[in-house]
Amino acid sequence: MKSAVENLNPTRVRLTVEVPFEELKDSLDAAYKKINQQVTVKGFRKGKIPARVIDQRFGRGAVLEEAVNDALPKFYTDAVNEAELNVLGQPEVDITELKDGETLNFTAEVDVRPAIEIPDYSGIEVEVDAVEVTDEDVDKAVTELRERFASTSPVERAAEDGDVVTIDLEAKVDGEVLEDGIASGVSYTIGSGELLDGIDDAVKGVEAGGEATFASELKGGSAAGKEAEVTVKVTQVAKRELPELDDDFAQLASEFDTLEELRADSRKRLENMKQYDQATQAQERVLEKLLELVEVPVPEKLLEDEINTRKHNLEHHQLGQMGLDLEKYLEIQGKTAEEFDTETKDAAVKGIKTQFVLDELVNKEKLNVNQEELTEHLMRRAASSGMSPDQFAQAVVEGGQVPMLVGEVARGKALAVVVEAATVKDTNGEVVELDDDEDETAETAETAETAEAAETAVEQADEAGTEAEEK
Repeated sequence: MKSAVENLNPTRVRLTVEVPFEELKDSLDAAYKKINQQVTVKGFRKGKIPARVIDQRFGRGAVLEEAVNDALPKFYTDAVNEAELNVLGQPEVDITELKDGETLNFTAEVDVRPAIEIPDYSGIEVEVDAVEVTDEDVDKAVTELRERFASTSPVERAAEDGDVVTIDLEAKVDGEVLEDGIASGVSYTIGSGELLDGIDDAVKGVEAGGEATFASELKGGSAAGKEAEVTVKVTQVAKRELPELDDDFAQLASEFDTLEELRADSRKRLENMKQYDQATQAQERVLEKLLELVEVPVPEKLLEDEINTRKHNLEHHQLGQMGLDLEKYLEIQGKTAEEFDTETKDAAVKGIKTQFVLDELVNKEKLNVNQEELTEHLMRRAASSGMSPDQFAQAVVEGGQVPMLVGEVARGKALAVVVEAATVKDTNGEVVELDDDEDETAETAETAETAEAAETAVEQADEAGTEAEEK
């Protein structure tokens, strides 16, 4: 077999492959064997029909077609490996010449990863928000904790802001009560904004046993997005009572003995949260600076697929769970279809460029993913997915997604290298020393089952050669 590569553009190549006919022998034998098992010829036992008879009865062309279809993937793969190409997606194959007994020639056009030159990134400088926790921040956190320990007691008066009312709801559209438009015994805190628009004004001033009617656009259900006439009946009004803000409350709501200790702990928690946000902000801004330094061509087909994937996930998963369609979503967001398309394309381009650049950095810096790092990442992904770590690990292994997880860890390490080399200052002009220990912010599980599942995933990664390819 002979092959040659032609660069069509920085992200696409054409392979020209010439295959001597004798190299098709194994595929021709397999083709005759397959046809033998599928057809019946009088006078011959099934599977024992001579090749010449198959050619006479069914045509040599059918055999050649079967043989070529069987052989093409191998010859294509051999040509790719010979040229050391890093291909993306499926090729467009065209058989240019097929002469029985002589030769098979074909071309294959396919997208490839572009060659990327990583420049010196040590001069990157970014600014992030300073970590500042005010007394007002602490007061707000303690108040929110206090709200969680509030008690309620029924009152015989009209409902006011902050009261908890028990209500029955009935929604009509075009005069007809919706099948899913009736709810009873709903507990609602006035002013929380957790139910329908307009409900706060409707129930305020209403006593137990009273009712009100208001118009509101439904947010979910069978008539999501439609204007409905909603009747709300108040069955109980209860006043929320907050506990006294003292040492007794500190002992009730925490492991601390005094309110002062509780406030100190709240301040520390807020500082940790802001430090985490600061680190995330630093990563995002360093990445943006890095992408500005690197010229990254984006394959058109890959970009098209990425855009379609993002749209599909939004329309059929995220919006579907909220009872919205794309048109309603855009209306809520105040965006036109053109603006949405532009934003989706920009996000897809950035995602592809980020992957290419970080993958190149992984190679340049010779970064590897060890067992502990992959296991920790598995734990974090499990926590964000809502699955137990052992269940998530099993799903990853069964779905063949281990190399993808390895790639995520490797890219994270590559970005950490750039962040470490960059100068990060806060808005006060102070240099920020970032803590890259993710364990402090990650949920971990310490069960034998989890460890075994994670070990299995790591073994799968080793077998996969820790190659991370998402596309």
